[in-house]
Amino acid sequence: MILYHGSTIEVSAPKIIAAEVGRDFGPTFYTTNIKAQTERWAVRRARFARKGGKAGTPAVVSVYEFDEMAARGALKCRDYPGVSMEWLDMVVACRSRPSYRHGYDLMTGKVANDNVGETVSYVVAGVMPKEMAIEQLKFQQINDQTAFCSEASLQFLKFVSSYELEVS
Repeated sequence: MILYHGSTIEVSAPKIIAAEVGRDFGPTFYTTNIKAQTERWAVRRARFARKGGKAGTPAVVSVYEFDEMAARGALKCRDYPGVSMEWLDMVVACRSRPSYRHGYDLMTGKVANDNVGETVSYVVAGVMPKEMAIEQLKFQQINDQTAFCSEASLQFLKFVSSYELEVS
């Protein structure tokens, strides 16, 4: 399976990013099989860096081959195929408690992007009940992500190439 990662640098040797808080599945290396989603994310990251004074920051997409069958046979995996209470509970736990560790090596599920993230933030703040959030999220188009949550999981991800995008 081909997976993509959007950034401002080529990532030929993926690593677990533990320093970032507020991530859907906690400290992981995030990818997706949706090329257009990755390209939008890379451009967004580059624009953000440029607004922060880093002129000329590129938008870079790194491409990987993922040996999914071997990974699923060797790792502790968790899949969230759609918006569900279990998915929301996981995202809320990971986003609200930086020290929370779920114990999975590999996770797949929906991305709490801007629109979804706003709803999740209401749940985290206690403003919106989870049941209401689930009902609201059922009507959103939500993209997918594959999260590599352990060093062991990264062994099944092979860097193939990278390319830069125009940033306007």
